[in-house]
Amino acid sequence: MTKIDSLRRFLLPCIFPSAVATQTITVKKRLSTSLRDDLDETAAINGQETTSQDGEEESVSPEDSNAASFSMTTTLQQPRPSKSMVIGTIFGQRRGHVWFCIQHDRLSTRPILLLELSVPTNQLVKEMQSGLVRIALECARPELCSCPLRSVPVWVVFCNGRKIGFAIRRKASCQNRLMLKTMQSMTVGAGVIPAGFGLPGSDTEEIMYMRANYEHVVGSADSESFHLINPDESSGQEFSVFLLRSS
Repeated sequence: MTKIDSLRRFLLPCIFPSAVATQTITVKKRLSTSLRDDLDETAAINGQETTSQDGEEESVSPEDSNAASFSMTTTLQQPRPSKSMVIGTIFGQRRGHVWFCIQHDRLSTRPILLLELSVPTNQLVKEMQSGLVRIALECARPELCSCPLRSVPVWVVFCNGRKIGFAIRRKASCQNRLMLKTMQSMTVGAGVIPAGFGLPGSDTEEIMYMRANYEHVVGSADSESFHLINPDESSGQEFSVFLLRSS
């Protein structure tokens, strides 16, 4: 049986060569087909990725980018008001007139703005009892158009829409600085300073004051405003001062 088996192994390829070749060719065809399918699938996947990338790139067209840059430029070119916080003090003798002082901070004894208004203190107190006070300082003198707004020497004063007098820009005197120094520890509050501080002729009369944080808004070179900020966002006194200059 062993010899017969060995003869079959050697003689079978010689007797049936077509069967062996067919099997070999079939195997080769199957292998080549599988490799081609794999290559086709890989190419299809790569083609899909390339198409998706091209689609994403085409989604941002030059017109869209130009429109976006134009909108950014337009947004940057739009003027926006500048806002900051300062300390404002309204003070005056009981039988005198009102002063308005603005400081960068409570430790500064040199105010950035000090105005003497021809408004009696008792009249302003009556206006403030309504809870709403709008003081507009207007300047319409052409010769003062080139100077800084807070350096304008003379203003016309309107209170709640009514013309009530004038305001003059002042430099802080030694007595003014002494009064501001006595209030350095106070940011928000109202009260009375004993006689002998702050204003000329106050040796025999006490000074009433109201001190608070103000929002300083710079709209342009010809408009600024100061808005009293009530503590804890409570609904209280509304007080604003506007500086307006017309050419």
